[in-house]
Amino acid sequence: MTPTSDEDPGAVSTRRGPGRPRAQGHDARIVAAAVELIDRGEEITVSRVVEQSGVSRAAIYRRWPSMTDLAAAALDHGREPYRIPLDGDLLENLLAAFAPTPQAAGQHFPEERFRLRIRLAMSNSTLAQAYWRSHVAVRRTALVDVLRTGISRGILRPDIDIDACIDLINGVFYYQYVVRGARFDDPQTMARCRTAVQTAWRGMSVDTSPSRRQRTTVTEPWTMP
Repeated sequence: MTPTSDEDPGAVSTRRGPGRPRAQGHDARIVAAAVELIDRGEEITVSRVVEQSGVSRAAIYRRWPSMTDLAAAALDHGREPYRIPLDGDLLENLLAAFAPTPQAAGQHFPEERFRLRIRLAMSNSTLAQAYWRSHVAVRRTALVDVLRTGISRGILRPDIDIDACIDLINGVFYYQYVVRGARFDDPQTMARCRTAVQTAWRGMSVDTSPSRRQRTTVTEPWTMP
């Protein structure tokens, strides 16, 4: 499925009507129509969204500048933002947010749509970039807060690259989905993820071991006896 537009680009700019009030419920109906098209494996076109939602073309273009942006919004429909507590054990709080429990983020997001989202993103870089800008980059805020809190507490090293560390943590879970084809309700899958995240966390952590302290306190140059 590739989001496409069957509207003349020249006509789009004349239909946006800046300042025109939005009708109640249009946003939800448009997104619901796009979700239905995705679930049926059909292309998201303006004509199909109009037919499915009953909303006019002008209303659609006032809300989404392209069908790619609408597809990105539809792919995220039902996905809940991560809410990771910042008190107590930060690592355990992080792991709990990814665990397949009633308290975990994204518990109402169907796995089938998650896999479809990955498949579409891998086949359409424009869609992947739109989805990143509109949803993924925003959702990473919770992980940013966890890592910054760890730094402020003196648990994590102040020189870590936060963005790269988040990629590393998320990559653990995406690898299970994309490469191994695993499910997160499999205990072995979650055990692998937990071990991998713990390993990454140790690499980000301040090293307070005696050997580390000894290495950092040596000031004289080493010479051959």
